[in-house]
Amino acid sequence: MIVSLCHLRLNLSYKGVLSVLWLTLLGDMDAAVEGDRLASSYDEHVLPFLNRYCLDCHSGDKPKAKFDVSPYQQTGDVIADFGHWELILDMLQNREMPPEDEELQPSDEDRKQVIDWILAVKREEAEKNAGDPGIILARRLSNAEYNYTIRDLTGVDIQPTREFPVDPANEEGFDNTGESLTLSPALLKKYLEAARQVSEHLVVKPDGFEFAPHPVLTETDRDKYCVNRIIEFYQQQNTELGDYFRAAWHIKNKSRIPLSDASLEEAASTHQVSTKYLKTIWDMLEDGQQNWGPVARLRLLWKEACKEEDAELVSEKIQAMVDYAKEARAALTFEIPHIRVQGIHNGCQAFVLWRNREKARHRMLGDIQRLIDQPKESDEALGLKLPPTGRAPLRRGRGAREMDHLPDDVNVSVAQTKAALERFCAIIPDAFYISERGREFLDPDENRQNAEQGRLLSAGFHSMMGYFRDDQPLYQLILTPVQQNELDALWQELDFIAYAPMRQHQGLVWFERTDSRFMRGEEFDFARAEDKDVTSEEKIKRLAEVYLAKALEMGADALAAQAITEHFDLINKSVRWVEKNRLLARPSHLRALLDFASRAYRRSLSQAETQDLIAFYSQLMAEGNLSHEDAIRDCVTSLLVSPHFWYRFDIPSTQPGIHPVPDLSLASRLSYFLWSSMPDEALLRDAQNGQLHEQSVLLAHVRRMTQDQRFRGLAVEFAGNWLGFRRFQTHNSVDRQRFPQFTDALRLSMFEEPLQFFLDVARADRSILDFLYSDHTWVNPVLAEHYGIPVQSGRDAIGWERIHVKEYGRGGLLPMAVFQTVNAPGLRTSPVKRGYWIVRQVLGEHIPPPPPNVPELPPDESAMELSLAKMLARHREVRDCATCHEKFDSIGLAFEGYGPVGERRAIDLAGRPIENRAVFPKGEEGTGLDGLREYLAQHRQPEFVNQLCRKLFAYALGRSLVPSDEPILETMQTRLAKHGYRFQILLESIVTSPQFLNRRGMETLAQNNE
Repeated sequence: MIVSLCHLRLNLSYKGVLSVLWLTLLGDMDAAVEGDRLASSYDEHVLPFLNRYCLDCHSGDKPKAKFDVSPYQQTGDVIADFGHWELILDMLQNREMPPEDEELQPSDEDRKQVIDWILAVKREEAEKNAGDPGIILARRLSNAEYNYTIRDLTGVDIQPTREFPVDPANEEGFDNTGESLTLSPALLKKYLEAARQVSEHLVVKPDGFEFAPHPVLTETDRDKYCVNRIIEFYQQQNTELGDYFRAAWHIKNKSRIPLSDASLEEAASTHQVSTKYLKTIWDMLEDGQQNWGPVARLRLLWKEACKEEDAELVSEKIQAMVDYAKEARAALTFEIPHIRVQGIHNGCQAFVLWRNREKARHRMLGDIQRLIDQPKESDEALGLKLPPTGRAPLRRGRGAREMDHLPDDVNVSVAQTKAALERFCAIIPDAFYISERGREFLDPDENRQNAEQGRLLSAGFHSMMGYFRDDQPLYQLILTPVQQNELDALWQELDFIAYAPMRQHQGLVWFERTDSRFMRGEEFDFARAEDKDVTSEEKIKRLAEVYLAKALEMGADALAAQAITEHFDLINKSVRWVEKNRLLARPSHLRALLDFASRAYRRSLSQAETQDLIAFYSQLMAEGNLSHEDAIRDCVTSLLVSPHFWYRFDIPSTQPGIHPVPDLSLASRLSYFLWSSMPDEALLRDAQNGQLHEQSVLLAHVRRMTQDQRFRGLAVEFAGNWLGFRRFQTHNSVDRQRFPQFTDALRLSMFEEPLQFFLDVARADRSILDFLYSDHTWVNPVLAEHYGIPVQSGRDAIGWERIHVKEYGRGGLLPMAVFQTVNAPGLRTSPVKRGYWIVRQVLGEHIPPPPPNVPELPPDESAMELSLAKMLARHREVRDCATCHEKFDSIGLAFEGYGPVGERRAIDLAGRPIENRAVFPKGEEGTGLDGLREYLAQHRQPEFVNQLCRKLFAYALGRSLVPSDEPILETMQTRLAKHGYRFQILLESIVTSPQFLNRRGMETLAQNNE
């Protein structure tokens, strides 16, 4: 026994220290005596027992059950491979070995001596090394951990190991241990390819870099990334007038209180609209400042809507407001003419962009002159026949003759009418934003559809790349200052990332020299699209001069000349902005690279590592002739193939004994346990501050991390592997012609059900016994239909809901369709597989592999002459088979009320009534799921609790369990029973255990490996 004096209080008296050392010495002496006694007993009782009763069958070239007992010649051999001796213990305690048909049988006393010896070894080893953290091998990240870590490191779920070989599992059934995660040259090559794949998603920005959801190496990919982000931003903003009118009605009729910031925000949140624009709409409808024109007409319709309380009538009134607003606005929308010059292509960039700018500038303006010129019949649509309300009629003012078509009984000035129309247009724009355009140079009257639809954010050129921003009404009326800055940044990034101005200008040069033929003269030979310097300031300015000169020669008027001049000036400024900011951004990219490296390594970089990374970047630029962006990308690749990223290892302490794991290593232990991924900023911050070993801090993180969406990683990787459904998303053993209900959507829903259940138990801190006995489960509409559960109207098509389902034969894990399906061969049920799954996976009973040449049951239930229950009874008449099948066949028969895809049934596929009554081990009888649950509750519940504790503990530690883990497992189960089997107690017991918090020193590691 090793005692670390650093754990003793410094003020211990000399006598106290001597007492501690004396007790330690006595403990060591007792341990030595016990070790000698066990060794003597092994030679005297156990080894002769093995030689007499076991050796004949379990030795030689082909030992039965592939288990050879001949290597165990002394106690040390047993301790080194105690996992197999756990199986021997089970067999002896259950009187399964030697088999009953063997003539030579040990006496009860002989059997008891061997059982007691194994238990004594187990107890002695557990006490001697209690709390030993064990050997934690350095290992690579598993495929799943690598994917999750890349997701959290980059912000994008790239899943680069999708095509990797499946990771092997260790004895505990998990693939997160150094025992199984080996590395071959071929796999190393795949990791390099994966790192390159991730780096291809890298996007440099004006400040730092991030990762796109798709590769961004080509111009098309860059465009897609930038454009989609702008479109997504637009689509997140609610511009539906009806929703704003409804929100205003909510304030007016539901709040019944004066307008306040709180009522505005509450209504805006309820109806998912902009608080800012809702206030504008409210003021227009309620302030009473305008009693003429479209605003007054809207107010009358608004008053009618506010009188109604019936939802359907309110909806009709509000729709009438929307229809009127759109009709009135259309009557006032400007028609912007095209610029046409004989000999210049109508698709000339300068002319198209001039028209785009004019249309954008007039979005919130009204064409008042059109009102003056249009027929009298349109007055009503614009609200001009409505007399002022609430005050005496106005006298006609100066200029009224211009409005002679107005009714004689209304006295209003032209200025007042214009003011009314201008306010309406400023509040109700003709469009909040334009997200797509076709060929803008076409005549809109003849080709309106082509002119208004087409490519996202396109400027509307012909055979040329180019984007145009048209969103001022959205920007001014709806967006907050923070949102405005976000949108500005997105448009700047389009230029920065996609080199949009450069490519647009190259497109102009190419187009004007080919399709247009405008630039085919010798004076334009200096400007060629393929020249790298075609976008230089010198060439753009020179091209602007000769282009304008030729246009004037061809009869361009002042407006056309202005459009040409403005275009080249704007494109030159845009190109220069991109060039300047790409140079200015480089330091931010290097800072982002260092930050990325620190997060990838899950710790701060050393000064040497920082210098090496910057030197590598500089070398790539100087010697590799790479661009800045490619050099950054290669640096990211190098970081992702570094062992500091895709390997996990805790370097043992140089001091002997057991020591706390460093806080940063503890942060990774915790995050890879609960999330299967890297620590987040909060966890690393407390680790770097040296606070993570404080129990209150550690447990606070556990509770926080349990509620995080990344906690799903534990559900998928732990529960999925423990219960055997991890790869069910690709399950293809079901005959879909016989079971057409087994669709991809149903398969995905089956896979999701146990995950939702597990997450709910963990996050709500429910009892772990809910896994066995709960009367509820989680369903979505697809799964509810499969289970015969009525789908409530209005339920989200993909939403999940926790419901009580006892009357439908569901509840808890056992009857879930995913387990019934994965443990069925396709065209029939399988009580053998289903029972084995319960006994082996859920309860943790050790079952030896089946003997060779076991006859298969018929594959198709509909063609079987006998029921499965009768066929299995016949199978158990074979003694070699009965030993194991008696343990699980009857348990599997309890599920005969569930078909091959987990559907409820009363008859089997051959039309026979199902037989789900069985005699369980221990002799109790039961019927169906209820009978099985009663049997488990009375006889097997401790086995389930023990199995869950062992499995989760092994998963958390990333190693197989050893005898020294037994005390903490016993403590864990005692705490669970005391606290209502709450899930959080299980997590807390694990993360506060010595095994989780500590590591071995080098000397201790060497001693334990001898």
